[in-house]
Amino acid sequence: MGWKAAEKLIRHWKVLRGDNVMIIRGKDKGETGVVKRVVRSQNRVIVEGKNLVKKHIKAGEGHEGGIFTVEAPLHASNVQVVDPVTGRPCKVGIRYLEDGTKVRVSRGEGSSGSIIPRPEILKIRTTPRPTVAGPKDTPMDLVLKKTYDAKTGKGMPDL
Repeated sequence: MGWKAAEKLIRHWKVLRGDNVMIIRGKDKGETGVVKRVVRSQNRVIVEGKNLVKKHIKAGEGHEGGIFTVEAPLHASNVQVVDPVTGRPCKVGIRYLEDGTKVRVSRGEGSSGSIIPRPEILKIRTTPRPTVAGPKDTPMDLVLKKTYDAKTGKGMPDL
């Protein structure tokens, strides 16, 4: 990617994986769906069951060939998050609650101004954290061992 293309990348994404969005342009205009994947390097999103195209795949080792129907990515400007109260597409704004938590709110013409909840799917890790220490993990007794004393300066390397 050249520097011109990098300049056009969206810096602050308003659409997240798992969001309920409405397609505002294209052949599926007016339909709603859930964002399956966000491709940030191309400013595109894949919506479940929308923007279906036929793909010709050549047979190879381990898979069969044929004509398959797949979901093609849509540009992020062609989808808008659906307002949870009104059910209409809306812009997304950021607000801070009294306790300091950052939330997304619906804004724009005909929106309710209500909080857009963070999708539950984002709370689930794609790769679970390891529960058992592996061969390259540092043992906990070495991690917790105090090797430097700030008052006496003991533990400082001689430079």
